[in-house]
Amino acid sequence: MAKSGRLGRVLTLLGLALLLGACSLVEIEDAALTSWKPAGPNAERIDDLFWMVFNIAAGVFAFVVVALIVIVVRFRDRSGAKEPKQLHGNARLEVVWTVIPALILATIAVPTVQSVFDLTGCDPDSMRIQLTGHQWWFEVQYPDYGIDTANVVVIPAGEEACLEMTSDDVLHNFWAPALHGKRYLVPGQFTELRLESYEPGEFWAHCAEYCGLSHSLMRARVLALAPADFQAWVEAQQQPAVLPAEGTQAWEGYQVFVNKGCTQCHSYRVDGEGGNIVPADAFNGPDLTHFASRNVFAGAVLPEYGESREDALRRWLADPPSVKPGSYMPNLALTAEEIDNLIVFLEESR
Repeated sequence: MAKSGRLGRVLTLLGLALLLGACSLVEIEDAALTSWKPAGPNAERIDDLFWMVFNIAAGVFAFVVVALIVIVVRFRDRSGAKEPKQLHGNARLEVVWTVIPALILATIAVPTVQSVFDLTGCDPDSMRIQLTGHQWWFEVQYPDYGIDTANVVVIPAGEEACLEMTSDDVLHNFWAPALHGKRYLVPGQFTELRLESYEPGEFWAHCAEYCGLSHSLMRARVLALAPADFQAWVEAQQQPAVLPAEGTQAWEGYQVFVNKGCTQCHSYRVDGEGGNIVPADAFNGPDLTHFASRNVFAGAVLPEYGESREDALRRWLADPPSVKPGSYMPNLALTAEEIDNLIVFLEESR
């Protein structure tokens, strides 16, 4: 008895330690994927549905536990006690305990099915955004505005945006828990996801379907801007890039970009001479025309928490596969000077 008691206490302490350790992750920025803080109407509806089901399940659990305790205490075996009356074959009781669970399930099923249908389709008048999953980053296109960006989905706060989603390679899944639930990105098919935020803010997203070696490093952001700020962002993104002046460090970085193979995968759109557009049938990496306007890169995995943008860029350009295993961006064996010049060029690409 002593050994089993000590083992029980040890297991209890271990369980409490794991529970407290899991709770502490909520305050870390790198664990911002939480569905407990809905920031838009779609996520709030999912949250309300969850708590309704949870409260019903908790009530059923409490009733069953209390009933078991009452039965165990009242009908425990006693010396000289008569055998309790048997209820087997009592049609009235059997109808009662069949109808009650059916009513509980119906209470859960009706709002659940209604919510699923309401949250699946987009409003026909909502802004369309095309989201394409790649290994391991999200391409974000705005067909009505002619914008092609990556990893950061920018939407106007207080307005519904509709993600039309597909995959360019394998099965992916887009999940921004503060704004909606999960939805698959299927090769050769299109799925829709409604996004809406009550207020301006930045919300984390992630690929929620295992899609290869760097699945855990396939992240994204949803950036909700005030309508005026969103319009300003659109106008800025629609502008072509401006080539840096010859003789500057940014110009030297542009020469690295052009001559070291970057243009085989990355577009950089400018007016007039210069620049690069990757053919549609070629392998495409993110469009870098307005690279500096994005606060994250490398599939939104960089910069890491507490890391400067410059340090993250230097680490990424020095050896991408070491940062993101299986990365299609190869190690180009750039020198430290070439990396410094390339960083200056990229950081001017707003």
